[in-house]
Amino acid sequence: MRGTGGWWRRKSTPAKVETYTRWSYLVFPVIEVGAFGPPVLRGVGAPAGGWLFALLLAHAVLATVTALRALDWVRGRREQPVRLMCALAAVTGAPALLALAVADGHADAAGALGGMFGGVLAFGAGTIALGIRRRSRVLYLVAGFGAGAAALTSAFGAAWTDVLATSLAVLLGSGFFAFTSVFSVWLLNAVYELDEARETRTRLAVAEERLRFGRDLHDVLGRNLAVVALKSELAVQLARRGRPEAVEQMIEVQRIAQESQREVRDVVRGYREVDLGVELSGAHGVLTAAGIECEVRAPAGAADRLPAGVQSALGWVVREATTNVLRHGDAARCSVRLRVTEGHVVLTVENDGVEPVGGGAGSVGGGAGSVRGGAGPVGGGAGPVGGGAGPVGGGADSSGGTVGAAGGGRGGSGLAGLRERLAEVDGTLEAGVAGAGLFRVVAEVPLRQTAAVREVTA
Repeated sequence: MRGTGGWWRRKSTPAKVETYTRWSYLVFPVIEVGAFGPPVLRGVGAPAGGWLFALLLAHAVLATVTALRALDWVRGRREQPVRLMCALAAVTGAPALLALAVADGHADAAGALGGMFGGVLAFGAGTIALGIRRRSRVLYLVAGFGAGAAALTSAFGAAWTDVLATSLAVLLGSGFFAFTSVFSVWLLNAVYELDEARETRTRLAVAEERLRFGRDLHDVLGRNLAVVALKSELAVQLARRGRPEAVEQMIEVQRIAQESQREVRDVVRGYREVDLGVELSGAHGVLTAAGIECEVRAPAGAADRLPAGVQSALGWVVREATTNVLRHGDAARCSVRLRVTEGHVVLTVENDGVEPVGGGAGSVGGGAGSVRGGAGPVGGGAGPVGGGAGPVGGGADSSGGTVGAAGGGRGGSGLAGLRERLAEVDGTLEAGVAGAGLFRVVAEVPLRQTAAVREVTA
């Protein structure tokens, strides 16, 4: 059971809906055979009952194959199963005709044969509707099955009241199953489209952070490099004339270059804009926009009153944990809590939707760490949370990885990077599975006015 449950939990939400839909159409033939086969066998007997049961079984099997192929066509994996749909329509008519023919000599089994007649037509229409895209054609299909039922019953000499009742029953039954098929297809496509929209939103957030990072670099380097070029040209002209001011100009160029280097490091590491209050509000906004219920609890103004070094370290924790929730797992809820006590500040980030596979923390962190490495200068979507730290890619700063332990409980670069940042303010980090489907990250930092924050070198 544990393996079966893990197999189900590892599926994405669209895959779960598709699996449920497929299994539903695998159950329908069992219902069809079980509901109509035994009554016909008992009421009619051999050999006519055996033939009817064989045709009913063949119809159920063909309907199952057609339904599965039609669902593949709906998802764009196969061509439209036109031949199977035509074959199913023909096989649907065969047991219906035989049931009407046998009913003339078995008045005591008229109820069982009538149920089989209407049930086969209803299940056949519902299955064929899976392979039709235009809803108007589905209506024509249902109307055609109702008219066909009326024509067949009248051809066998049934009274007009029986013809009307039979055609109405077939019309309602086939309409119900056709509507079920249309709704199933609509729901399946809608779930996949919503999932794709969520991925697109995440990619747009990453692209927006790339643009922000590019603008920051342009603002820093563009201005300074232009000044360096002008002063270098001036120094060359002064040197050619033997003027001593050329040395002063080159000293100024050296100063601007060093200042540019420092500013670029600030941009890359995100230290210019790391603010815990901004990170908390950004995490709430990004997760809510991604369809995840997010709760942020923090004392009013507590984040702004923390020392700059503590804010920077905890801001990284919020950002990386948010990236983890946003890009991995199947989280529906996430809570972020900030508690400030005498001498300590504790930040807790907890989310559900974690797969308990690969040793707790690894199940969540393993993938998240790869986001940082793969997103390059953007940071796998973390940038929109705080506006500044996202640019730390997998290469610029080894401590800037996402919260992620590579499966099996081994610490990944994300956890190691966060521990290094917290160590700068004497803080600690705990991360791992905290219950059934829950993942928790807890960062604790002592509050000391004299705590010195050392710069983490790239």
